[in-house]
Amino acid sequence: MAEHSLLYLSRADVEAVALDMKTIIELLEKAFVDKGHGKVEMPPKPGIHTMPDAFIHAMPAYIPSMRSAGIKWVSGYPENFKRGLPYITGLLVLNDVETGLPYAVMDCTWVTAMRTGAASALSAKYLARPQSEVVGILACGVQGRTNLEALACLFPIRRVYAYDILPEVQEKYVAEMQAKFGFEVIGVQEPKQAVVESDLVVTSGPILKHPTPTIEKDWLRPGAFGSAVDFDSYWTGAALAQMDRIATDDHAQFQYYKSVGYFQQTPDPYADLGELAAGLKPGRQSDSERTLAINLGLAMDDMAVAPEIYRRAREKGIGTRLSL
Repeated sequence: MAEHSLLYLSRADVEAVALDMKTIIELLEKAFVDKGHGKVEMPPKPGIHTMPDAFIHAMPAYIPSMRSAGIKWVSGYPENFKRGLPYITGLLVLNDVETGLPYAVMDCTWVTAMRTGAASALSAKYLARPQSEVVGILACGVQGRTNLEALACLFPIRRVYAYDILPEVQEKYVAEMQAKFGFEVIGVQEPKQAVVESDLVVTSGPILKHPTPTIEKDWLRPGAFGSAVDFDSYWTGAALAQMDRIATDDHAQFQYYKSVGYFQQTPDPYADLGELAAGLKPGRQSDSERTLAINLGLAMDDMAVAPEIYRRAREKGIGTRLSL
């Protein structure tokens, strides 16, 4: 048998590739159009759970048009911040679609962060008002950063209201985002202040099966869009019931999570992001609708992005060759 090697990309390597958010959004849109037309193979993700509210998931997907096949082995541990560790960690493996041989292994932390923000922005493309310019960020961690970066690619953002339960985290976020984007970023003392005047609201706290939600009915104003990156952990049942349209990224996955105890007060989504991107279901229909995206995170998202990172890493000579 001929010797075979794969390319290993550490987190620093992946970040050094510097794939831009606009391209990531475009890659996800192409993949979601394919999903809408039934051209993506993506079995349900199995997982194990070693701690309360923590998970380790296996996420496989195959996107034929992108010649992308692989799996992400990813963990999410809400208490990691107490140890100085990231909430999300894991690895991505890419396989050759003709031989099945693995040709790349890469850290998934940066990819997960960026593609999740991109999925929020892509949902907003179909569900938010195009002229939306004020953003509310609730939870100023990694997703608070990447979601804002993604939204800024598609919308004329001029002001951001930021809230976090940890004042020092919020203060750092305000300074960093103000410097990075140049638009006004205002730290607020109460969650409601980040919601009531915003056109686009992103919540990205820990994903909890039994949350104590914060956002009440009427906080999200008519015409506004929300992205619940943390499932429904931040949103009360009354606030969710008030939505005119709720979309997700995958119906089957949403129903699975509902069957194991999540989304007990959340109405079933009328569309998934593939149906929206493929034009099979309508997006926002009026400027007064309240809309919400509940994207659960799909293996397909990662497989849409990882091959492009691999391609650019090879072009730039980034990474380490390992024998298989």
